[in-house]
Parts: sequence; C-alpha cells; structure tokens
Amino acid sequence: MYETLSSDYDRFVDWPNRLALELPFITDKLQENSARTVLDAAAGTGMHAIALVQQGYQATGADISRGMVEQARLNALEAGAPVRFAIAGFGELAHTFGTACFDALLCLGNSLPHLLSRNDLDKTLTDFAATLKPGGMLLIQNRNFDAVVANHVRWMEPQAYSENGTEWIFQRFYDFEPDGLLTFNMVILKRLGHGSWSQEVISSRLRPILKFELLLSLSEAGFNTFKLYGQMGGAVFDADLSPNLVVLAHKHA
Repeated sequence: MYETLSSDYDRFVDWPNRLALELPFITDKLQENSARTVLDAAAGTGMHAIALVQQGYQATGADISRGMVEQARLNALEAGAPVRFAIAGFGELAHTFGTACFDALLCLGNSLPHLLSRNDLDKTLTDFAATLKPGGMLLIQNRNFDAVVANHVRWMEPQAYSENGTEWIFQRFYDFEPDGLLTFNMVILKRLGHGSWSQEVISSRLRPILKFELLLSLSEAGFNTFKLYGQMGGAVFDADLSPNLVVLAHKHA
C-alpha cells in the first residue's frame, strides 16, 4: 500500500496544518525531557524529522517502505535539512542504528497497528526500548481503536488536494474482518482539469490496538510513567470521543 501511496502521500496529508498542531506539542515534550537526539520510527515522507531538524534537533528517520524513504530524502534535500533516513522496519531499529543511542523515539501516524499480532507488538516495543537511552522518551500516536471498535466506525473524513489544474480526493474506510483485524482501504480519485476521474483503491491490514493492551505491552517492554492524550495537540484522552490515543512513556532509567 505505502509503496503505491508514497508519491501522493504529501498531497494526502495537509502538512502545514498538521505540523502547526503537532510540532509545538512534540517539541514541548522533548524540552521537558531534555531530549536532543530523536528517532522517527515510521517516518513516512520525513516531514516530522525535517521539521525537528529545522528546530535544532538531531533527527533521524526510518521506514520499511523504500518509496517513502526515497521521498523523505528528496523532501530533506529540498528543505536543506541534514536528516539521515534508513529503510528499516519495526524490530530492526536497534540493529540498524545501535542500542541506547537516542533520547527520544516517535511512532506517529497510526503506524503500530500495522503489526498483526501481539507477539509482533511486543517485539517492536522491546526494539524501541533498546534504541533509547535510559530514561528516554517514547511518543506513540494511534487511532483511538477503543472508540472505533466499540462504535464500529468505518469512515474517516475525506481529504482533497489540487495542484496545477489536477485534483485529488482521498477517501478512507475500514472493513471489519471476522478474524478481528481490519482492512484499511483508501480510494484515490484523480482528474486533470475538467476531465474524467480516475480511481484506484489501495488497502492494508491493521490490528486494532486497544488502550489496555498497548499499556500492558509497553510495561512489559520496560516503559513506565504513562501519560495519555486524545490528540497530538495535548487534549485529554476520552475513550469514547477522542480521535487518537497518544501515549507518552519513558524507558526505565
């Protein structure tokens, strides 16, 4: 899915508005923890890491998608931001970058639910802990799957983008599968000028991670002092209403 999406991802995400909301929250937490070296563990097209470098942090990015990493490197070059991006998936970070070498690790954009078993989640969070220095900070942003599952929420708000006479519409929705997993679908509509719309559907499997399971797995991986938020702006988490589950945790010192 993400190899296909990599060329359109920066059209799908409204980066100016997203970073205006999220970057102050992220940098506030980094400052509270005296963090300077940061790993974005599912960096996508690299915009968070680039923005952090522009704020004076030493940021590194990793993603399992070669297409996303290639786009991230182009974005960094265009921004004049010296960010290292590596092709590395969950469970490979300590091997790729070394152990106990980052003050903070970010895992944003609902990335963890792409792990399709509890065992994979446990291994990934243990890998996160291995890359962090003692006392290091972990910031996770997932969809609030407590609400998605309880209310059988299928549809997400569509996103639209236009550039040089070309229009895109991105529509996302879930299929709830009998095995308890979700199929995450994105419909991409595109047209040039007033021509006909083309359409493409791309999909990926997700495993909805509920709050209790995430906190338990984090504890078993060596994290503590959990703080929960309902979005990346710092709103209080409400299991019934919050769009996101944002978890701030720390590796045992």
